[in-house]
Amino acid sequence: MASCRWPWRRCGSWRPAARSPGPGSPGRVGPPGPPSTADASAQMPYFNLVKSLTSAFPNRYSMSRFHHSTSASCCHSRTQSGEQYSDPFKLGWRDLTGLYEDIRKELLISTTELKEMSEYYFDGKGKAFRPIIVVLMARACNIHHNNSRDVQASQRSIALIAEMIHTASLVHDDVIDDASSRRGKHTVNKIWGEKKAVLAGDLILSAASIALARIGNTTVISILTQVIEDLVRGEFLQLGSKENETERFAHYLEKTFKKTASLIANSCKAVSVLGCPDPVVHEIAYQYGKNVGIAFQLIDDVLDFTSCSDQMGKPTSADLKLGLATGPVLFACQQFPEMNAMIMRRFSLPGDVDRARQYVLQSDGVQQTTYLAQRYCHEAIREISKLRPSPERDALIQLSEIVLTREK
Repeated sequence: MASCRWPWRRCGSWRPAARSPGPGSPGRVGPPGPPSTADASAQMPYFNLVKSLTSAFPNRYSMSRFHHSTSASCCHSRTQSGEQYSDPFKLGWRDLTGLYEDIRKELLISTTELKEMSEYYFDGKGKAFRPIIVVLMARACNIHHNNSRDVQASQRSIALIAEMIHTASLVHDDVIDDASSRRGKHTVNKIWGEKKAVLAGDLILSAASIALARIGNTTVISILTQVIEDLVRGEFLQLGSKENETERFAHYLEKTFKKTASLIANSCKAVSVLGCPDPVVHEIAYQYGKNVGIAFQLIDDVLDFTSCSDQMGKPTSADLKLGLATGPVLFACQQFPEMNAMIMRRFSLPGDVDRARQYVLQSDGVQQTTYLAQRYCHEAIREISKLRPSPERDALIQLSEIVLTREK
């Protein structure tokens, strides 16, 4: 089916349009067109807020100065080291052969139904975005440290553990959200019921914990258990709202870090610890994962407004239906202040979801959120570029671009 997305130019710079007429008003059809390339950050009250988050969350949201255009290093067909590669996913899969088979081996379950539930999402149909980043980061750090091209068995185990933690969180999220579809098929909770789904998610987490303990590195164990704590805290943040608009955006970004970026950031840090003793490299790996993870979720929030249900594998406008105000909504509030009341009542009145969607699409909320994601990706590129040139390092740079241009 043809794409239903508006044809945004993802990597452009944007500035807010004048306040637009509300839904149903004359003189406004479709999304705003791209404006001239001015200094967008000066036009963005929320991005000025994001820069101010350095003081509020110094280890979470530090933002350095970015370029407005996409880095020329994003899409290399030949790496700076001279070696060619065609696709970062293919490069990463060198170390992930048998990934899902190995995960299923970790799920040592004798009960047929519980085994089927726990293995349901490990069907090999996903892109394995997180494991790919983890093994590419492992290689990049190993090459930087001692020019080793091999991924250690313990580093590969982190890739499996990351995918298991992520999948367990999806199972639990679907219960909380009462979701009916995931990745184009029915959710675990819709097939087996909520109570059994919760237990299946718990079992996947326990299997991941056993695999983590087997690595035997207390520093790595501490790093990855932080992910589980962040997932829980992020879910609690998502259940709340902030009356103050400035606090609301900070709340949203902190929730985004804890629910999405923490897993990527800490998994990258874990493999760097296993492969290199230098704390500077550990911080580079963490910062790359944090920034890519936040950008990934920002684009996911954009796609909830601009992509078709069959592309996403789940119903669009899902966040609004759950009462969630994501980046596009928060930016749209600058042009349509009447949305604030809808946010505080979590879009619970009849017609709120449709009206909020109309406001977002008639505002520049989608463009501003995309632009913010671009800036996070530029920061990820700036961090990973500190490592020694290698095909894996350049593949991580290219993955930053893929995050911005993905359609599902």
